[in-house]
Amino acid sequence: MINIIWGFFIILGIIYYLLTGDISNINSEILNSGKQSLDMVIEIFPVMAVWLGLMNIAKESGLLQKLSNKLSILLKYLFPDIPKGHESIGYIASNIVINMFGLGSAATPFGLKAMKSLQKLNDKKDTASRSMITFLVLNTSGVTIVPTMIISLRMMHGSINPTEIVITCLIATICSTIAGLLMDRFLARRYS
Repeated sequence: MINIIWGFFIILGIIYYLLTGDISNINSEILNSGKQSLDMVIEIFPVMAVWLGLMNIAKESGLLQKLSNKLSILLKYLFPDIPKGHESIGYIASNIVINMFGLGSAATPFGLKAMKSLQKLNDKKDTASRSMITFLVLNTSGVTIVPTMIISLRMMHGSINPTEIVITCLIATICSTIAGLLMDRFLARRYS
């Protein structure tokens, strides 16, 4: 669906430039956007490599597992439908811990494994279960302690203090997580 939307925007832009007679601008924009994309990847790659390396060290040292185990205690209350000791709690906890460090791309495999594991517990295979919806809300609004991507983008664009956004992001993600979970609980009670 996203591909269709982006394709529509691209075609709309090309049609606009053709109608206004500014065809040379299309070529320059295509070349400039390609260059900007490459520059962004080159700037962000080192920061992502450092954080992914640190997360790998945390995983190998057992720190990630310890954080996930601590978080699992809280997750029992958020996901009462999941049986005790089920593998999905570990996947959910790992996804949340990795997202806390702003590494959404590294958290995606754990999120997919969690959803696959939750689907095994789901009685209605064509409808999302209560736990799946709660996990989706938690994953979407998740608390970010270190917004790695935002810091990288701010560094790339020459920010004097790229990390000054950390407190603001933390407050925003805590508020969004609380609001999302409250809405999830409200709608769950209303429609169950």
